Amino acid sequence: MAGLLPALLVGAWMAGHWSVVADGGRDLLSAHRGWLVAALAATGLGWVANALARQGTVHERLPAVRLVVTQFAATAAGQLAPAGIGASAVNLRFLRNHGLPLMRTSAALALYSLAESISRVTLLLVLLVAFPHALHTAGMLPGRTGMVLVAVIASAVLAGAVAVLASMRRVRDAVRGFVVSAVADMRSLHARPSRAIALWGGSLAFPVLQAASMAAVAMALDMPVPAVHVGIAYLAATCLAAVIPSPGGIGSVDAALALALVAAGSPTATAASAVLGFRIVTVWLPLVPAAVALSALIRRKVL
Repeated sequence: MAGLLPALLVGAWMAGHWSVVADGGRDLLSAHRGWLVAALAATGLGWVANALARQGTVHERLPAVRLVVTQFAATAAGQLAPAGIGASAVNLRFLRNHGLPLMRTSAALALYSLAESISRVTLLLVLLVAFPHALHTAGMLPGRTGMVLVAVIASAVLAGAVAVLASMRRVRDAVRGFVVSAVADMRSLHARPSRAIALWGGSLAFPVLQAASMAAVAMALDMPVPAVHVGIAYLAATCLAAVIPSPGGIGSVDAALALALVAAGSPTATAASAVLGFRIVTVWLPLVPAAVALSALIRRKVL
């Protein structure tokens, strides 16, 4: 019965959002099919990139096929909880069922999140330097003063959180033990070139493939924006939306992505259709098969 729960939850979610799915589907019917196939292919390769990065977080060799299927299944779980908690829970169960202790499993999840975040932000900054006018509409990106203010606020929040943790002895000791273990794991993993390449290669390939999928959907809808600018808009939107976590990024990423595409030069209507099309290709089409895969993995006790 527990194995059927993901499929039932996903089915309920799709029923509640059926009008959105239908509207986006009608827009995609007149789109260029070749570009949509390319978007689907990039999405599929994203699960392979995810699996590669996950393998790079542990010394043990994980079963490749099951690892890729687990990343696919995590697509369904990721829509049920904010900030990637659902996908992290799936990978936690996967690693635990393959004999890794809880501390090392937690360190692996933290290392993956860190590597993926660093890769995404670094990629965005490099592309913005290479294409400084990609997001040209005033107000999309803050000015220099605004960026300094955001950095100061973020630093203050981080410093406050660190101070609070430091004042709580039990929490401090637990965090210290976790950090020591995680740093030791990170150093030993980076001493193995195969693991370091897997971690950082997969972590960089994943946002590249996501951006490529978004660009392919935009091309399918004849959006008058260069593909690389669409990719930059996607990366900027996902980085900005990260401060407002929502299940699967639904809502926060959608709003930020639509704004970013308009800032890149897209008509508003085309931007809205592109966001819907991107959601259909990357989330709603794989959702039911991913839920079925998740249920099957639970039934077979892989998770």
